Amino acid sequence: MKKLFQLLLLLSFTLSSYAQQSIHGNVVDSQSGEPLPGVTVMVKGMSIGTSTDIDGRFSITLPPPIEGKQLQVSYIGYVPQTITLKSTEELTIKMIEDSQNLDEVVVIGYGTQRKGDVTSSVASVKSENFVKGAVKDVGQLIQGKVAGLAITNPSGDPTGNTQIRLRGTSTIGGANTAPLILIDGIPGDFNTVAPEDVESIDVLKDGSAAAIYGTRGTNGVILITTKQARGSEILRVDYSGYISTSHISKKHDMLNASEFAQLYPDYDQGYDTDWVDEITRTPVSHVHNLSLSGGTSRANYIANVNYASRQGIMKRSNFENFRARIEVTQRLFDDKVRLRFGLLGRSDWRESTVNGGSFRGVAYSQATRRNPTEPVRNEDGSWYENLSKFEYENPVALLTEADGDVKNTQLRYNAGITYNPIRDLTLQANYSYNRFVMNRGYSETLNHISARRDGYKGWSSVGSSISVEKLLELTAQYDASIGRNKFTILGGYSYNENNYENIWVDNWGFQDDYFGGWHNIGIGSALKDGKANVGSSKSITNLIGFFGRATYSYDNKYLLMAALRYEGASQLWGTDNAWGLFPSVSLGWRITQEKFMQDQNIFDDLKLRVGYGVTGSQPRASFLGVAMLRYGSYAYLDGQWIQTIVPASNPNPDLKWEEKKEFNVGIDFMSWNSRVNGSIDFYNRRIDGLIYDYSVPTPPNLYNVTTANGGTMENRGVEVLVNVVPVQMRDFEWTTSASFSINSNKLKSLSGSVFKTEYDFFDTGTAEYSGQVTSSHRVQVGESIGNFYGFKVVDVDDEGRWIYEDRNGELVNYKDFTHAPEDKHVIGNGLPKWYAGWNNTLRYRRWDLNVTMRGAFGFQVINGARLNYENTKNSRFENRLKTVFDPVFGKVPLSKEVEPEFNSYYIEDGDYWKIDNITLGYTFGKIGKYIQSLRLYGSVLNAFTFTHYKGIDPEVSTDGLTPGYDTRDRYPQVRSFTFGVNVSF
Repeated sequence: MKKLFQLLLLLSFTLSSYAQQSIHGNVVDSQSGEPLPGVTVMVKGMSIGTSTDIDGRFSITLPPPIEGKQLQVSYIGYVPQTITLKSTEELTIKMIEDSQNLDEVVVIGYGTQRKGDVTSSVASVKSENFVKGAVKDVGQLIQGKVAGLAITNPSGDPTGNTQIRLRGTSTIGGANTAPLILIDGIPGDFNTVAPEDVESIDVLKDGSAAAIYGTRGTNGVILITTKQARGSEILRVDYSGYISTSHISKKHDMLNASEFAQLYPDYDQGYDTDWVDEITRTPVSHVHNLSLSGGTSRANYIANVNYASRQGIMKRSNFENFRARIEVTQRLFDDKVRLRFGLLGRSDWRESTVNGGSFRGVAYSQATRRNPTEPVRNEDGSWYENLSKFEYENPVALLTEADGDVKNTQLRYNAGITYNPIRDLTLQANYSYNRFVMNRGYSETLNHISARRDGYKGWSSVGSSISVEKLLELTAQYDASIGRNKFTILGGYSYNENNYENIWVDNWGFQDDYFGGWHNIGIGSALKDGKANVGSSKSITNLIGFFGRATYSYDNKYLLMAALRYEGASQLWGTDNAWGLFPSVSLGWRITQEKFMQDQNIFDDLKLRVGYGVTGSQPRASFLGVAMLRYGSYAYLDGQWIQTIVPASNPNPDLKWEEKKEFNVGIDFMSWNSRVNGSIDFYNRRIDGLIYDYSVPTPPNLYNVTTANGGTMENRGVEVLVNVVPVQMRDFEWTTSASFSINSNKLKSLSGSVFKTEYDFFDTGTAEYSGQVTSSHRVQVGESIGNFYGFKVVDVDDEGRWIYEDRNGELVNYKDFTHAPEDKHVIGNGLPKWYAGWNNTLRYRRWDLNVTMRGAFGFQVINGARLNYENTKNSRFENRLKTVFDPVFGKVPLSKEVEPEFNSYYIEDGDYWKIDNITLGYTFGKIGKYIQSLRLYGSVLNAFTFTHYKGIDPEVSTDGLTPGYDTRDRYPQVRSFTFGVNVSF
């Protein structure tokens, strides 16, 4: 019996081995013969599939019979194929490139569209074209890759965010300044999801594309699509991780201890201290991302987990971030119903050495200006500090005697249902709930300079805020084709609600550091004495929109898109203009489809686009249509002190949206079998009814300011994007892309028909020097936003004293110059007039090299370090730049008689060109049974900067109305070195 059992067992194994048969093959490009990795190979009608490895090879095990079964082969940029199996012989599948590449899907507002049918200015970047290597947020993935989209990294702070600006400045007082960012259709920011979790990014640049989002889309829309599980895909596991370190890319060249002692022997304390070294370190950061995806033909899922631990170059600037996302889809009733559910969680922690923020920027400026002959501590171990010196603080003590953190927690869930009752009709309902909680705490010890100098005796603050956003969107779309006519009609409703509330307490007067501080803030004496600061607030806003869109195509040649959104905002409640109408229309003409173009062989595709759209911007504050009251000072009445109620704003029932009207003309082209493609766009934006706070007399007004519409602004520009594959061979390929954009901005007016300004300008911003403050920028009619405004110096006399140009253009010497405000000039502008980017990818067999370059030109920078540390009149106990005694204008050093001031000598050209990212990688083929692919890489971020700017880095903030100021408190830029791995199982 035992032998019989063994025989049956052996027979069963034999039969099972014969019951399964394997199909092997490789997939290559039909022209070059180059293997194609990542090609999806599915068995038609079965939940069996795989993808090709790095060598383009695949293997699928099937039950018999093999004959008659079909393989469906698909790959982005290639024509899908269906292969009928006849035997188990090895297959060689040659994929034919989609020479027009016009079936590529582009994400637009509330849907997708074939690239060939797009009639607006839309840029699309897929994951394979993202910036490689270590990036800290999603914005850096497309840095330099979208013409007209300026993405700036103003500091090396690991907790800092990239700044974004699309097609210039569009407001001086409206609520919207940056593009709307949507992650899978839900509002978010560049930190909502991990960069490793992004599949594609589409940018709606012009008004005709963004108008369907109404006021939210006035500065453009960035649509981020996360990675999705592809149906019938077997379980796939992907891991990516990297470790990096960095150093300061450039330091201020200050006097060292011996140089300072020779210059100022009376202030030589006998030590040799490098204060910047005392507060910096060699940081180590690491990031890990794990993704699991899979499913069947009816259901699929994807789960992504990301953890990042980032150390800044400055001590006590630390950041940790954890993000997780899961999405599940289910198809029911013969694919007529599709259910979607998503859950996103995020938690981050940052160390805080300043109240309400992360890193205390003043610590860096204190380290820069500190006397290098002074010690860090006294001999008894206490901090070496002089409490009588104004704004002169020990930077090491500032960081050591402060403690705090900021914790953010986000939970977002979304659900949606798609129903196709008939073939061409799609009904959708999507709902999302997003809850964001911030908790912060901060304390300064009894040994902090604020306690010993300012008498606070320990100072602490705690605060928390909760923000909840709800979004409901309902859409119905009908697609139809009648002969050569194709059209789509979309209608929808959107409800967006935001709830925000916060509370905070500032307290001081603690007995010790052990039982006090922000963890036990109530025991401070200031709270008991009624001196502490306590506050809270709450607000609710909502935005309701009805929208529609129609697209039409005739013979795949003549294209039309028209959209309309009717929107109401609670910020305009109480006015006569709470609702606004935002229309758009765009036309397209595919010229190469005409008969007269059939014999030409230059263009594979040539399309002309013309678009016009209207969007708006709402005021920052709410309820400006009605009179608002607030608590004021105390008054003595009937024997007691009573807090008064005073006006907070004047009612303005005529207040309405800012209205942006944009006209765009563009050309899309492809040639050389899609190896050359690109676009050229010309645009003109006019913003009417700029929201501004106008000064008014009291009485008859209750309050001295009224928020109203009045001014006009204009932006004009050109954008060019070209993608080229110069070399494409079996073992070597070179892909390059170049982008260029130019923008011209002008404020046309500040006044309207009702409300007018006394002057045609207003000053803003601050320039700090030697304990003094003055305005740095002027916003003026007829000029561009971002102008620096100050005294203009053109030379120095033989004694090293300034020679000025006055209001009449005449030269005036230092002693006779009165420094009257009327003698100030426009002395520069902090907004780059044009941007350029050049990206290159080279592949040689298994090696790949990616080089990202970008630059900004036609702007100036206020050099805050030179403004403060290049004047001999400063206090002698402070350090200075080594250039302090360099000849001014090539003549003589600046005289010791000259008082510090903000003038044109400290304004420099900011033009720069950066080799921003260099990444070299090597990809292995399939390793063993489980590893499908393995890639190792090393990268350098912020590798080289070419500029004539004398400061640390000319890439400074371009945000708001005061761009281009390189402040002395700025967190220094860093150069990072990274080693990473990508592996798929």
